[in-house]
Amino acid sequence: MKTHWTPIKTALTLALCGASFAFAPAHGAGQDAAPAAKAITAPVLPGDDFFAYANGDWLAKTEIPADRSSWGAFAAMAETSNARIVKLIEEVSADKKASGDARKVADFYNTFMDEAAIEAQGTVPLKPLLAKIDAIKDKTALTRALGQSLRADVDPLNATNFFTENLFGLWIAQGLNDPSRNTPYLLQGGLGMPDRAYYLTDSPRMAELRTKYKQHIGAMLKLAGFLNADARAAKVFDLEMKIAQSHASREDSADVLKANNSWTLKDFAARAPGMDWNAFFKSAGLSGADKFIVWHPSAVTGAAALVESTDIATWKDFLAFHQINHFAPTLPKAFADQRFEFSGKAMTGTPQQSPRWKRALAATNEALDEPVGRLYVERHFPAENKARVQKMVGNIIAAFSKRIDQLDWMAPATRAQAQEKLKTMHVGVAYPDRWRSYAGLKVVKGDALGNAVRAEQFHTAQEIARLRQKVDRSAWAMPPQLVNAVNLPLQNAMNFPAAILQPPFFDPKASDAANYGAIGSIIGHEISHSFDDQGAQFDAQGRLRDWWTKEDMAHFKGAADKLVAQFSAYKPFPDLAVNGQLTLSENLADLAGVAAAYDAYKASLGPDGPADADKQFFLGYAQAWQTKVREAAARQRVLTDGHAPAEYRTAIVRNLEPWYKAFDVKPGQALYLAPAERVKVW
Repeated sequence: MKTHWTPIKTALTLALCGASFAFAPAHGAGQDAAPAAKAITAPVLPGDDFFAYANGDWLAKTEIPADRSSWGAFAAMAETSNARIVKLIEEVSADKKASGDARKVADFYNTFMDEAAIEAQGTVPLKPLLAKIDAIKDKTALTRALGQSLRADVDPLNATNFFTENLFGLWIAQGLNDPSRNTPYLLQGGLGMPDRAYYLTDSPRMAELRTKYKQHIGAMLKLAGFLNADARAAKVFDLEMKIAQSHASREDSADVLKANNSWTLKDFAARAPGMDWNAFFKSAGLSGADKFIVWHPSAVTGAAALVESTDIATWKDFLAFHQINHFAPTLPKAFADQRFEFSGKAMTGTPQQSPRWKRALAATNEALDEPVGRLYVERHFPAENKARVQKMVGNIIAAFSKRIDQLDWMAPATRAQAQEKLKTMHVGVAYPDRWRSYAGLKVVKGDALGNAVRAEQFHTAQEIARLRQKVDRSAWAMPPQLVNAVNLPLQNAMNFPAAILQPPFFDPKASDAANYGAIGSIIGHEISHSFDDQGAQFDAQGRLRDWWTKEDMAHFKGAADKLVAQFSAYKPFPDLAVNGQLTLSENLADLAGVAAAYDAYKASLGPDGPADADKQFFLGYAQAWQTKVREAAARQRVLTDGHAPAEYRTAIVRNLEPWYKAFDVKPGQALYLAPAERVKVW
């Protein structure tokens, strides 16, 4: 699964996968985590609605907290982790001898928490940022400013994170065609709403959101002291509409073959005229880079043309608004409240903003992710848990390998390549082998905005420095305190952070059936991402390469098309269906992941397993997806998220024969599929 954090989010955000699990950040709602798998008494048959059957009691008694757009098992786990982290930060704060990265964590958090100081400073900390923008007098200076705004804040493969308010987003990773060296990737950006669909879709709801967004731009500019704010906001909005028209769709963004566009520096001038690209990359700190991968060529070309054709005053207001909007959490309450009014209430239907401590923790996790993670694992992750999970990973990889050997449709040459991927896969459990140093990050007490700015600059510099370093296949893509997991296709690797290795997903006291059904299925899910519609395009070294025979790929795509059709038939709302193509990677990983985890569990049982083992396994899987989502947030996810809603992810079991036997599912029940209609891939 994949995930990303931003300082404006309310804590650890999740998305599982080599693609990713969808859910929402977690915080003090007081709900209990999902129980260990047990028999369910529910008015619905498992064959009609397995999600409701497994989670009916939880759904009936659970309310979404007022400061959340959703709530579920992942959120409850993150809530537990967050409470632990805050206590650790408080201990460091009280320890006068604490120093180094731990002291920076405490100072960053406490400065963010000091609302009185932030209110007293008003907009003074913001003025230097706005003064730099105001000093722009010509297109050359504008280009330099756009380059200076570039941040390493996107990740299209590991986190499926395509969003940045900056005109472009930067990602540093191995090359798609040359995994031996790190390469800069340039992605589309420049929108304040989540996706081009919010600008271009002709519907009453989208029209209403566009109106509210334009009002939000004006309100933010007014708070910062801009005159004629509404008229200027209208021009900024119109510019974003033009930017959106050049953006790739979410489906096209997920297609790595369409993203594999290698450009030299000279190519930018020829293919995207309108900007001084030498000046742009120099100001971005990338003047030494000779080759780039342009993930979204139409957006880069379109943005460059807009730099040339749009007046400087509008661009300056665009830059100013996005700086104000992005750093609003570190500004006085009126700014943070206005930001939440749009991004929280209007966009996701969340009625109440999270308490200050949750926002402070989210910002601290964003700025100092590994130092926070190191504090967490040193106190809260026993070494014996790591060994047990590593053993489970080995068992599930072995089960997946056996499934590959038993495929009657796969040619020997393709099978050998698939087994090579499994054999060479690097698995990171709990935390990295080596911790990164944050010695170069300056954290200043009393300077919340400056700390956030410097943290982003420091992170981007860390990433750009990788262009001069060897590729590290063991590098982690997410911190230990994140409730998540990820498959890294370019590294042929996986990460299972410490925070997801706790109840209800992994419970040392629970049955093996429950653990294999919950965390085992997640492990299987991540392994499977190496062989989904995206992962299957990368070889054992992480190179984008077709290693399939023509016949094998045709069979694979045929099965995948059936899964696309299966999920496209689900309609969470009368006017909005699940996008089977957009969610295909995750659905393939769920299907293969549950199957491999089931095989591994059965192999571990021996001949004398408990009579209800299969029921416990599948209930463990279904209860891991306990989730409730507000309608506005649910609609946003259906449009932009690569994961299907939880109830449909749970229904993946309708393709597995053991589920039918375990719950006596019969023809005529809603989830029943005739054997020939059940999708089988791996």
